[in-house]
Amino acid sequence: MSTSDSCQLTTKDYTILEVVRDRHPMRNETFWAILQRKISTAVVMFRDDIPPNVVTLNSRVAYRVNDGPAETRIIAHDQMRGLVGMLLPITNLRGLALLGLAEGQSISIPTAGGHLETLTVHEVVYQPEAARRERLKLAGVVASEPRRPSEPGLRVVHRSDEPCDKPRNEVPAAFDVGFDDPGPSAA
Repeated sequence: MSTSDSCQLTTKDYTILEVVRDRHPMRNETFWAILQRKISTAVVMFRDDIPPNVVTLNSRVAYRVNDGPAETRIIAHDQMRGLVGMLLPITNLRGLALLGLAEGQSISIPTAGGHLETLTVHEVVYQPEAARRERLKLAGVVASEPRRPSEPGLRVVHRSDEPCDKPRNEVPAAFDVGFDDPGPSAA
């Protein structure tokens, strides 16, 4: 199905794909297969760590279908009124397929006619995460160096059967700054 099996997703994009999987009935086998593959094989990154050449939600991407001319669309969560022809929602097979790919990566997907079409990311024209980093840089806010985990990507744990050593409502000591304001309800 894919000529490139790797995709990179922000934590937000990954979560949205999980919600699409969990809340929407299976659209068709192809859509479901691509969705499941993206969720199970994605390298999940914080928004500050995602490379600027990767397609994320709300990115403007120039891509090619087979050997056709480049088309430019905004990868969106879902259809929006008033932006006809500008958006490619992830509820569409092409939008889902492009999400998480980097410039130069391709993916082949079946068409309604039973043929394969190859989508290739030509250029990520605009990526919101990269634009945010640039705005912070121009404002003089020093962003931390990108976090590099010891293993490639984050390991997503869906559930754990092991007991937790600490109560869930305990505030970590690193965040205890000695401020003890009981709030307006104490007045």
